[in-house]
Amino acid sequence: MIELGYALSSEEHRPNDLLRYARMAEEHGFTFALISDHFHPWIDRQGESPFVWSVLGGIARATERLRVGTGVTCPTVRIHPAIIAQAAATTAAMMPGRFLLGLGTGENLNEHITGERWPSANVRSDMLLEAIEIIRELWTGQNVDYEGRFYRVEDARIYTLPDELPPIYIAASGQQSAKTAADVGDGLIATAPQDGLVGAFEEAGGASKPKYGQVTVCWAESEEQARKTAYEHWPTAALKGELATELPLPRHFEQAAQMVTEEDVAQQVVCGPEVKRHVDGIRKFADAGFDHVYVHQVGPDQEGFFRFYRETVMPELRDLLVERQRPAA
Repeated sequence: MIELGYALSSEEHRPNDLLRYARMAEEHGFTFALISDHFHPWIDRQGESPFVWSVLGGIARATERLRVGTGVTCPTVRIHPAIIAQAAATTAAMMPGRFLLGLGTGENLNEHITGERWPSANVRSDMLLEAIEIIRELWTGQNVDYEGRFYRVEDARIYTLPDELPPIYIAASGQQSAKTAADVGDGLIATAPQDGLVGAFEEAGGASKPKYGQVTVCWAESEEQARKTAYEHWPTAALKGELATELPLPRHFEQAAQMVTEEDVAQQVVCGPEVKRHVDGIRKFADAGFDHVYVHQVGPDQEGFFRFYRETVMPELRDLLVERQRPAA
Protein backbone atom coordinates (compact mmCIF):
# COMPACT_ATOMS: atom_id res chain seq x y z
CA MET A 1 0.00 0.00 0.00
CA ILE A 2 1.13 3.54 -0.71
CA GLU A 3 0.12 7.11 0.02
CA LEU A 4 -0.05 9.47 -2.92
CA GLY A 5 1.43 12.94 -2.59
CA TYR A 6 2.10 16.05 -4.63
CA ALA A 7 5.33 17.87 -5.48
CA LEU A 8 5.27 21.63 -4.95
CA SER A 9 7.73 22.87 -7.57
CA SER A 10 9.25 26.10 -6.26
CA GLU A 11 11.22 26.48 -9.49
CA GLU A 12 8.04 26.85 -11.56
CA HIS A 13 5.47 28.66 -9.44
CA ARG A 14 5.09 31.91 -7.55
CA PRO A 15 4.66 31.71 -3.77
CA ASN A 16 0.94 32.46 -3.63
CA ASP A 17 0.33 29.90 -6.36
CA LEU A 18 2.21 27.30 -4.31
CA LEU A 19 -0.19 28.00 -1.42
CA ARG A 20 -3.13 27.55 -3.74
CA TYR A 21 -1.76 24.30 -5.15
CA ALA A 22 -1.09 22.94 -1.66
CA ARG A 23 -4.71 23.61 -0.77
CA MET A 24 -5.89 22.02 -4.02
CA ALA A 25 -3.73 18.96 -3.36
CA GLU A 26 -5.46 18.54 0.00
CA GLU A 27 -8.91 19.02 -1.57
CA HIS A 28 -8.20 16.50 -4.33
CA GLY A 29 -7.19 13.64 -2.05
CA PHE A 30 -3.40 13.89 -1.85
CA THR A 31 -2.29 13.24 1.72
CA PHE A 32 1.11 14.91 1.65
CA ALA A 33 3.31 17.27 -0.36
CA LEU A 34 7.03 17.91 -0.58
CA ILE A 35 8.28 21.33 -1.63
CA SER A 36 11.62 21.97 -3.34
CA ASP A 37 14.10 24.29 -1.62
CA HIS A 38 16.15 26.18 -4.22
CA PHE A 39 17.86 29.54 -4.57
CA HIS A 40 17.82 29.28 -8.39
CA PRO A 41 15.54 27.45 -10.80
CA TRP A 42 17.22 24.84 -12.98
CA ILE A 43 16.68 26.94 -16.11
CA ASP A 44 15.42 30.48 -16.66
CA ARG A 45 12.28 29.17 -18.42
CA GLN A 46 11.03 27.85 -15.08
CA GLY A 47 11.27 31.40 -13.81
CA GLU A 48 10.75 31.18 -10.03
CA SER A 49 12.47 30.27 -6.78
CA PRO A 50 10.83 31.75 -3.66
CA PHE A 51 12.24 31.38 -0.14
CA VAL A 52 10.83 28.07 1.01
CA TRP A 53 10.44 28.92 4.69
CA SER A 54 8.16 31.87 3.93
CA VAL A 55 6.07 29.68 1.66
CA LEU A 56 5.82 26.97 4.31
CA GLY A 57 4.43 29.48 6.78
CA GLY A 58 1.70 30.30 4.28
CA ILE A 59 0.98 26.63 3.61
CA ALA A 60 0.55 26.08 7.35
CA ARG A 61 -2.39 28.49 7.26
CA ALA A 62 -3.73 27.48 3.83
CA THR A 63 -4.11 23.77 4.68
CA GLU A 64 -5.58 21.73 7.51
CA ARG A 65 -4.71 18.07 6.94
CA LEU A 66 -1.96 17.97 4.32
CA ARG A 67 1.40 16.75 5.62
CA VAL A 68 4.20 18.86 4.19
CA GLY A 69 7.96 18.51 3.99
CA THR A 70 10.96 19.99 2.28
CA GLY A 71 12.08 17.95 -0.68
CA VAL A 72 14.85 18.65 0.07
CA THR A 73 16.76 21.26 2.08
CA CYS A 74 20.55 21.46 2.05
CA PRO A 75 21.70 22.50 5.57
CA THR A 76 25.40 22.70 4.84
CA VAL A 77 26.65 25.63 2.72
CA ARG A 78 24.07 28.28 1.85
CA ILE A 79 22.43 28.25 5.29
CA HIS A 80 24.01 27.22 8.60
CA PRO A 81 22.37 24.14 10.16
CA ALA A 82 21.50 26.13 13.30
CA ILE A 83 19.25 28.38 11.20
CA ILE A 84 17.66 25.37 9.52
CA ALA A 85 17.01 23.90 12.98
CA GLN A 86 15.15 27.05 14.04
CA ALA A 87 13.25 27.38 10.76
CA ALA A 88 12.11 23.76 10.83
CA ALA A 89 11.12 23.95 14.50
CA THR A 90 8.98 27.03 13.84
CA THR A 91 7.34 25.43 10.81
CA ALA A 92 6.56 22.28 12.79
CA ALA A 93 5.03 24.41 15.54
CA MET A 94 2.76 26.06 12.95
CA MET A 95 1.50 22.74 11.52
CA PRO A 96 1.53 20.32 14.47
CA GLY A 97 2.25 16.75 13.43
CA ARG A 98 2.19 17.69 9.74
CA PHE A 99 5.76 18.71 8.93
CA LEU A 100 8.81 16.68 7.98
CA LEU A 101 12.31 17.99 7.32
CA GLY A 102 13.83 16.51 4.18
CA LEU A 103 17.60 16.98 3.97
CA GLY A 104 20.23 16.33 1.33
CA THR A 105 23.72 17.27 0.23
CA GLY A 106 22.50 19.87 -2.25
CA GLU A 107 23.60 21.18 -5.62
CA ASN A 108 26.21 23.71 -6.65
CA LEU A 109 23.38 25.57 -8.40
CA ASN A 110 22.00 26.72 -5.06
CA GLU A 111 24.86 26.51 -2.61
CA HIS A 112 27.64 28.52 -4.29
CA ILE A 113 25.87 31.85 -3.90
CA THR A 114 27.57 32.97 -0.68
CA GLY A 115 31.00 32.49 -2.23
CA GLU A 116 31.83 29.40 -0.20
CA ARG A 117 33.74 26.60 -1.91
CA TRP A 118 31.61 23.80 -3.35
CA PRO A 119 32.99 20.69 -1.62
CA SER A 120 33.58 17.25 -3.05
CA ALA A 121 30.86 14.61 -2.69
CA ASN A 122 32.52 12.85 0.24
CA VAL A 123 32.97 16.12 2.11
CA ARG A 124 29.37 17.10 1.44
CA SER A 125 28.23 13.83 2.98
CA ASP A 126 30.34 14.45 6.08
CA MET A 127 28.98 18.00 6.32
CA LEU A 128 25.42 16.69 6.18
CA LEU A 129 26.05 14.25 9.02
CA GLU A 130 27.47 17.04 11.18
CA ALA A 131 24.57 19.33 10.30
CA ILE A 132 22.04 16.68 11.34
CA GLU A 133 23.83 16.27 14.66
CA ILE A 134 23.61 20.02 15.29
CA ILE A 135 19.93 20.17 14.34
CA ARG A 136 19.02 17.33 16.68
CA GLU A 137 21.02 18.85 19.54
CA LEU A 138 19.31 22.21 19.12
CA TRP A 139 15.92 20.51 19.05
CA THR A 140 16.48 19.37 22.63
CA GLY A 141 15.77 22.95 23.69
CA GLN A 142 18.98 23.04 25.68
CA ASN A 143 21.82 25.53 25.38
CA VAL A 144 24.21 24.22 22.73
CA ASP A 145 27.92 24.79 22.25
CA TYR A 146 29.36 22.82 19.37
CA GLU A 147 32.82 22.70 17.85
CA GLY A 148 32.94 20.41 14.84
CA ARG A 149 34.99 19.85 11.76
CA PHE A 150 32.77 22.14 9.67
CA TYR A 151 30.57 24.16 12.00
CA ARG A 152 30.60 26.06 15.25
CA VAL A 153 27.59 26.81 17.42
CA GLU A 154 28.06 29.13 20.37
CA ASP A 155 25.58 29.53 23.24
CA ALA A 156 22.55 28.78 21.07
CA ARG A 157 19.14 27.71 22.28
CA ILE A 158 15.92 27.29 20.31
CA TYR A 159 13.00 28.50 22.41
CA THR A 160 10.13 27.92 19.99
CA LEU A 161 9.82 24.17 19.64
CA PRO A 162 6.84 22.09 18.50
CA ASP A 163 5.13 19.68 20.88
CA GLU A 164 6.16 16.93 18.45
CA LEU A 165 9.54 17.21 16.77
CA PRO A 166 9.46 16.66 13.00
CA PRO A 167 11.09 13.58 11.51
CA ILE A 168 14.21 14.02 9.38
CA TYR A 169 14.15 12.22 6.03
CA ILE A 170 17.33 11.94 3.98
CA ALA A 171 17.63 12.09 0.19
CA ALA A 172 19.60 9.27 -1.41
CA SER A 173 20.50 8.40 -4.98
CA GLY A 174 22.74 5.37 -4.42
CA GLN A 175 23.09 2.43 -2.09
CA GLN A 176 25.73 4.03 0.10
CA SER A 177 23.70 7.18 0.67
CA ALA A 178 20.64 4.98 1.28
CA LYS A 179 22.54 3.21 4.06
CA THR A 180 23.46 6.59 5.55
CA ALA A 181 19.81 7.65 5.36
CA ALA A 182 18.79 4.56 7.31
CA ASP A 183 21.49 5.14 9.90
CA VAL A 184 20.88 8.82 10.71
CA GLY A 185 17.43 9.57 9.29
CA ASP A 186 13.82 8.76 10.01
CA GLY A 187 12.96 8.07 6.37
CA LEU A 188 14.19 7.99 2.77
CA ILE A 189 13.55 10.33 -0.16
CA ALA A 190 14.47 9.41 -3.75
CA THR A 191 13.66 10.58 -7.25
CA ALA A 192 13.97 7.28 -9.10
CA PRO A 193 12.92 3.67 -8.37
CA GLN A 194 16.49 2.40 -8.62
CA ASP A 195 17.15 -1.29 -8.15
CA GLY A 196 18.58 -2.02 -4.73
CA LEU A 197 18.02 1.45 -3.25
CA VAL A 198 15.19 0.52 -0.91
CA GLY A 199 16.83 -2.82 -0.17
CA ALA A 200 20.04 -1.11 0.94
CA PHE A 201 18.01 1.29 3.07
CA GLU A 202 16.06 -1.50 4.74
CA GLU A 203 19.08 -3.74 5.32
CA ALA A 204 20.85 -0.84 7.06
CA GLY A 205 18.04 -0.45 9.58
CA GLY A 206 15.35 1.37 7.61
CA ALA A 207 12.86 -1.48 7.18
CA SER A 208 10.24 0.17 9.40
CA LYS A 209 10.91 3.72 8.18
CA PRO A 210 8.94 5.57 5.46
CA LYS A 211 10.26 5.59 1.91
CA TYR A 212 9.28 8.48 -0.36
CA GLY A 213 9.73 8.46 -4.14
CA GLN A 214 9.08 11.24 -6.67
CA VAL A 215 7.63 10.56 -10.11
CA THR A 216 7.70 13.36 -12.68
CA VAL A 217 4.79 13.66 -15.11
CA CYS A 218 3.34 16.14 -17.55
CA TRP A 219 -0.40 15.81 -18.05
CA ALA A 220 -1.98 17.65 -20.95
CA GLU A 221 -4.97 17.17 -23.22
CA SER A 222 -2.69 15.55 -25.81
CA GLU A 223 0.58 13.69 -25.68
CA GLU A 224 2.05 16.12 -28.20
CA GLN A 225 1.33 19.10 -25.95
CA ALA A 226 2.60 17.27 -22.87
CA ARG A 227 5.89 16.37 -24.53
CA LYS A 228 6.36 19.95 -25.73
CA THR A 229 5.67 21.35 -22.25
CA ALA A 230 7.98 18.87 -20.55
CA TYR A 231 10.77 19.67 -22.98
CA GLU A 232 10.34 23.43 -22.53
CA HIS A 233 9.99 23.45 -18.75
CA TRP A 234 11.96 20.42 -17.53
CA PRO A 235 14.63 19.38 -20.08
CA THR A 236 17.01 18.68 -17.20
CA ALA A 237 15.09 15.44 -16.57
CA ALA A 238 17.14 13.88 -19.36
CA LEU A 239 20.57 15.00 -18.14
CA LYS A 240 22.79 12.18 -16.97
CA GLY A 241 25.59 11.75 -14.47
CA GLU A 242 26.68 14.38 -11.97
CA LEU A 243 25.68 17.48 -13.92
CA ALA A 244 22.72 18.17 -11.63
CA THR A 245 24.98 18.52 -8.61
CA GLU A 246 27.98 20.20 -10.22
CA LEU A 247 26.75 22.88 -12.65
CA PRO A 248 26.56 26.28 -10.93
CA LEU A 249 24.16 28.41 -13.01
CA PRO A 250 20.79 28.06 -14.79
CA ARG A 251 22.43 29.04 -18.08
CA HIS A 252 24.80 26.11 -17.73
CA PHE A 253 21.82 23.77 -17.40
CA GLU A 254 20.29 25.41 -20.46
CA GLN A 255 23.49 24.78 -22.38
CA ALA A 256 23.59 21.16 -21.24
CA ALA A 257 19.92 20.71 -22.13
CA GLN A 258 20.70 21.59 -25.75
CA MET A 259 22.23 18.12 -25.96
CA VAL A 260 18.94 16.36 -25.17
CA THR A 261 15.88 15.96 -27.37
CA GLU A 262 12.17 16.05 -26.73
CA GLU A 263 12.20 12.27 -27.05
CA ASP A 264 14.93 12.01 -24.39
CA VAL A 265 12.79 14.00 -21.98
CA ALA A 266 9.66 12.00 -22.79
CA GLN A 267 11.52 8.83 -21.84
CA GLN A 268 12.09 10.25 -18.35
CA VAL A 269 8.80 12.11 -17.82
CA VAL A 270 5.37 10.46 -18.03
CA CYS A 271 3.72 12.55 -20.75
CA GLY A 272 0.15 12.85 -21.93
CA PRO A 273 -3.43 11.92 -20.96
CA GLU A 274 -3.13 8.14 -21.04
CA VAL A 275 -4.14 6.95 -17.57
CA LYS A 276 -2.19 3.70 -17.76
CA ARG A 277 1.13 5.50 -18.19
CA HIS A 278 0.58 7.51 -15.03
CA VAL A 279 -0.59 4.46 -13.09
CA ASP A 280 2.39 2.43 -14.29
CA GLY A 281 4.78 5.23 -13.33
CA ILE A 282 3.48 5.19 -9.78
CA ARG A 283 3.38 1.40 -9.58
CA LYS A 284 7.07 1.23 -10.49
CA PHE A 285 7.87 2.99 -7.23
CA ALA A 286 5.50 0.76 -5.27
CA ASP A 287 7.10 -2.32 -6.85
CA ALA A 288 10.53 -0.96 -5.88
CA GLY A 289 9.48 -0.82 -2.23
CA PHE A 290 8.39 2.80 -1.77
CA ASP A 291 5.36 3.36 0.44
CA HIS A 292 4.89 7.05 -0.42
CA VAL A 293 4.91 8.38 -3.99
CA TYR A 294 4.60 12.08 -4.77
CA VAL A 295 3.84 13.39 -8.22
CA HIS A 296 5.52 16.36 -9.88
CA GLN A 297 3.34 17.85 -12.61
CA VAL A 298 5.58 19.81 -14.99
CA GLY A 299 4.32 23.09 -16.40
CA PRO A 300 1.62 25.65 -15.64
CA ASP A 301 -1.51 23.48 -15.86
CA GLN A 302 -1.79 22.26 -12.30
CA GLU A 303 -5.59 22.52 -12.14
CA GLY A 304 -6.04 20.14 -15.07
CA PHE A 305 -3.58 17.73 -13.47
CA PHE A 306 -5.54 17.69 -10.20
CA ARG A 307 -8.83 16.93 -11.99
CA PHE A 308 -7.19 14.21 -14.07
CA TYR A 309 -5.71 12.47 -11.06
CA ARG A 310 -8.83 12.67 -8.90
CA GLU A 311 -11.18 11.50 -11.66
CA THR A 312 -9.03 8.87 -13.43
CA VAL A 313 -5.70 7.98 -11.88
CA MET A 314 -6.72 7.59 -8.24
CA PRO A 315 -9.63 5.26 -9.07
CA GLU A 316 -7.24 3.08 -11.10
CA LEU A 317 -4.93 2.91 -8.07
CA ARG A 318 -7.75 1.90 -5.74
CA ASP A 319 -6.09 -1.41 -4.83
CA LEU A 320 -2.80 0.32 -4.01
CA LEU A 321 -3.79 3.44 -2.06
CA VAL A 322 -4.16 3.45 1.70
CA GLU A 323 -7.72 3.18 2.97
CA ARG A 324 -8.24 6.88 3.78
CA GLN A 325 -7.08 7.88 0.28
CA ARG A 326 -9.15 5.53 -1.81
CA PRO A 327 -11.78 7.33 -3.90
CA ALA A 328 -15.40 6.62 -3.09
CA ALA A 329 -17.08 3.94 -5.16
